[in-house]
Amino acid sequence: MKFSKLSQLFLVSIIGLMVASLLTSCEIVTIDYLFVASSSGSGTASAGQIETYDVDSESGAIRPGQPSVPSGGANPVAMAVSSDYANLYAANQGNNSVDHFSVSGSGVLSNKDNITTASAPVALTVGPANTYLYVISGTTSATLTAYSLSSGTIGSAVATVPLSLSSVSASFAGDTLIPTGVDVLANGTAVYVTAYDQSAYNPGGSVSSTANPGWVFGFAIGSGGTLTPIAGSPWKAGIKPSALVSDPTNRFVYVTDFASNQLIGYTVQSNNVLDFMVNGPFKTGNQPAAITIDPRGLYIYVVNELDSTVSAYIISLSTGTPSAAVNTTGSSLNATDTEPQAILVDPALGRFVYTANHLGNSVSGFMLNATTGTLTGTLSAPYPTGDAPTAVASVPHGNHSTQSVTP
Repeated sequence: MKFSKLSQLFLVSIIGLMVASLLTSCEIVTIDYLFVASSSGSGTASAGQIETYDVDSESGAIRPGQPSVPSGGANPVAMAVSSDYANLYAANQGNNSVDHFSVSGSGVLSNKDNITTASAPVALTVGPANTYLYVISGTTSATLTAYSLSSGTIGSAVATVPLSLSSVSASFAGDTLIPTGVDVLANGTAVYVTAYDQSAYNPGGSVSSTANPGWVFGFAIGSGGTLTPIAGSPWKAGIKPSALVSDPTNRFVYVTDFASNQLIGYTVQSNNVLDFMVNGPFKTGNQPAAITIDPRGLYIYVVNELDSTVSAYIISLSTGTPSAAVNTTGSSLNATDTEPQAILVDPALGRFVYTANHLGNSVSGFMLNATTGTLTGTLSAPYPTGDAPTAVASVPHGNHSTQSVTP
């Protein structure tokens, strides 16, 4: 059967439209922007960079997005995002700085301002109302500083608190505390800091103190950003606490103990006093380095630096007790690339988990089963990054709703 030229042209047009429709349906639909802080070179003095990746809404696979930007200094170690996802903050140990970036709707980062800290910043977080930035700093001492925020811009310090064990015992007042993490309750009433006493725990070196090595410090947040020690603070936290996180309902706080391979759970009592969970601590992999809770408050994920794995836990909403989530493989440990140091759950749908792998120069991705909490690797993971990534942050793309839970 022969076709006229007009019929042939019509047929070609139809086929072209069908192919275009098929290609469009296969395109990545970006659900989140993932930011990764890494070094742009191999030397310790190399400038840091923040790379941007697009997260596919269906598979969780990531691909390079907007061009990377300088982190503002050397050796970026931590990042935090404001609750409105409009601002990102990066802590750079190489030049004792914290840089503020605005985040556009297309994931573009623009450096807006920065501050210089008195000592090397270690970790930072933003209060839920986006009015204060909390920075913990020091490599031979520990200081918590609250900075005012105005439309994302970092202002002056409104509170500066050196951490000390003098309230535990006068004989511990001169001990050297090394800070490791900071977290603010979702209701904005308290901030907690983890630190370990190097005078009491110093592998390969001498010790001069009989104090318990690991601690959690708690401070009530008052008018104007004032910080007041919470009654009973600090609380013991194993040997070498490495990170901490609170659940979105303000009822539980969890701390990873790098030295004893444990997860320590606390319940938040009245006036934000912490009390040990009676059935803890809980087993992790070797050298747990970072921790996150999914936005629904149902699952905990811990990266184990030495094992290069992620441990998954289900949270008992009545008691806060974390129990191992059994994967389809029969294991609660999920392999990453080498030496993961940071972890997050995507904020848009809470369906994907990502780790920054320091020695692997990569990001590992997992799909989160919202019913069971188990993880399965995402397509083509791990994904290559710049040198020695140390931190990850994420913002949702467009008007995708973020997840929350109210037990």
